Amino acid sequence: MSAERKTETIPQWKQEEVADVVEMIESYDSVGIVDITGIPSRQLQDMRRDLYGTAELRVSRNTLVERALEEVDDGLEVLTGYVSGQVGLIGTNENPFGLFQQLEASKTPAPINAGEVAPNDIVIPEGDTGIDPGPFVGDLQQVGADARIQEGSIQVLSDSTVLSAGEEVSTDLANVLNELGIEPKEVGLDLRAVYADGVLFEPEELELDVEEYRADIEAAAARGRNLSVNASYPTAQTAPTLLQKGRGDAKSLGLQASIESPDLADDLVSKADAQVRALAAQVDDPEALPEELQDVEEPAAAESTDDQTDTEDAADESDDTEAEADEAEDDDDDDEDVGDAMGAMF
Repeated sequence: MSAERKTETIPQWKQEEVADVVEMIESYDSVGIVDITGIPSRQLQDMRRDLYGTAELRVSRNTLVERALEEVDDGLEVLTGYVSGQVGLIGTNENPFGLFQQLEASKTPAPINAGEVAPNDIVIPEGDTGIDPGPFVGDLQQVGADARIQEGSIQVLSDSTVLSAGEEVSTDLANVLNELGIEPKEVGLDLRAVYADGVLFEPEELELDVEEYRADIEAAAARGRNLSVNASYPTAQTAPTLLQKGRGDAKSLGLQASIESPDLADDLVSKADAQVRALAAQVDDPEALPEELQDVEEPAAAESTDDQTDTEDAADESDDTEAEADEAEDDDDDDEDVGDAMGAMF
């Protein structure tokens, strides 16, 4: 009953606002909480406009956002733990990783004000400030910069860390940074958490090295292709390679078995010629080579070599091992063929 009484006392405009937020939440696949602290109203409107078409940003009272998340349920109430301070609700149909990358890419440099906490180390870089000699050199030295007057201007002699991350910016430092045009912070929507497909993601889980991730995917695809080829598992991607490998294996078998075929005739002749020449080279007699072959150049290597090379390129290192084993067997077969040829000659 107390809950009903509480609901009855909620002003109409708040009920309508909660209903609108609920409708917004239910219309997107991914919903998150973003930190909007320190973002000027005009810049926030620009960010909302830049997100148009890919994401929707809605800013409402924290209590109303929490109530809307609880009404939707579906696990989204976990986001209420991230609703504090100045926050907004963001919804998108993109995946959380794409949303995080988009928000990070949209951040822009901005000056830092006195009293703010430095998000990272603030460094005044080495170089000519372009400012004429005057009291500003003392201001630089006072905040910790290695500054001197040289060659008619104020120069910073070395990179000077004037404030560490997490420390508060003083008025003097804010003035110096503003004078130098140094903008040490980034202004943008900081994603605190996003809920999608029943999973809660925090920024640390969404910050990926895209190039490294792409390289990992490409390597995995290459290994999968090699596995498919080596296992003779046909797919649309590996079928051409498997057919080429099968053609090479069939041709190699035909050559080893001396199978007469129009496709193998030239290779068989080349193989026989090589065996005869190898045998003649072992005999200490210039007349050992048949007269009709003495003035004939040795024919080019068999076409099968190209087929075997293409086949080996399609497989991984395990294929190289098998190829070496096949070559060892080929040598044994060659020795037997040489013996047969010697018997035929004599």
